[in-house]
Amino acid sequence: MDIELFNFNLPEELIAQSPSKVRDESKLLVINKDKKTYEDKVFHDIIDYLHKGDVLVRNNTKVLPARLFGEKEGTGAHVEVLLLKQIEGDIWECLTGNAKPIKVGSIISFKNGLLKAECLEIKEEGIRIMKFIYKGIFLEILNDVGNMPLPPYIKKQCEDNSRYQTVYAKVLGSAAAPTAGFHFTPELLKKIKAKGIEILDITLNIGLGTFKPVKEKTVEEHVMHTEHYHIDKHVAERLNIAKKEKRRIIAVGTTATRTLEANIQKYGVFTEAEEDTAIFIKPGYKFLAIDALITNFHLPKSTLIMLVSALMGREFTLDVYKHAVDSKYRFFSFGDSMFIHGSED
Repeated sequence: MDIELFNFNLPEELIAQSPSKVRDESKLLVINKDKKTYEDKVFHDIIDYLHKGDVLVRNNTKVLPARLFGEKEGTGAHVEVLLLKQIEGDIWECLTGNAKPIKVGSIISFKNGLLKAECLEIKEEGIRIMKFIYKGIFLEILNDVGNMPLPPYIKKQCEDNSRYQTVYAKVLGSAAAPTAGFHFTPELLKKIKAKGIEILDITLNIGLGTFKPVKEKTVEEHVMHTEHYHIDKHVAERLNIAKKEKRRIIAVGTTATRTLEANIQKYGVFTEAEEDTAIFIKPGYKFLAIDALITNFHLPKSTLIMLVSALMGREFTLDVYKHAVDSKYRFFSFGDSMFIHGSED
């Protein structure tokens, strides 16, 4: 498949640069993928489309303040370091801006030496293996020194870092947020539970690969990035019961989708697991885990719009996106949302 099949015109002014004032008052496009219909709503209306017995699966990962600005000792060269993945202890895989001066043995100092990093290994595309040097508790120092690793299309830092977290964020480890969950408030979640909808948490630590544009000319040439996920025993058991009882499993976001689909594709049923996945969901994929999806609007030619196209068809996806553009929906991380479901109701 030619990557241009997933391209669409997106005016730059529709890329949301800040979150909505109230989380659940963002726009919601409700889509019936079987009837090929859609309707414009507000996000808190989603409760009207959720049924007693549904299972809502959300990703409870928490974003690390992993973007660091420092100087190379000896030269004073300005360096940006983004923590991608903990290898072991204080050794991390990092993406470095202005990477050329960073050689093996280079020391980067952050916030007047409160935190330092030594380069242990050089990899391709600006990736460095770094060992962090500090006194005290690493995460506390990171909270003081670090910034939120906002996607490259967001031009300024959040005034409130908590707005780049979901209200249910719990497990630290992501370089990016599961943004479909931004629209939920504690009050809305309470109403959803009261309606008889089961809420389950899984964890997938999101890497920056989720924002990586597809540079290849065909979809098949693209190599998917690896992500680490965890599904515990209780969640796996509850999901299997829901499947047996033919209750809808609704994923909050593409990260929850990838986790659930990777798990059931590998094991045949939902199974307790903590492991890596590089699942690539594109048109032609047969969904085994989820019945419906809550997600934001994604980049042209991205793996995420391919996932959505796999769920509701490429041509209809582009039709939906054209409506979203024409109706001035806000796009990407801080943007508006859609709920994709079938004809069972």
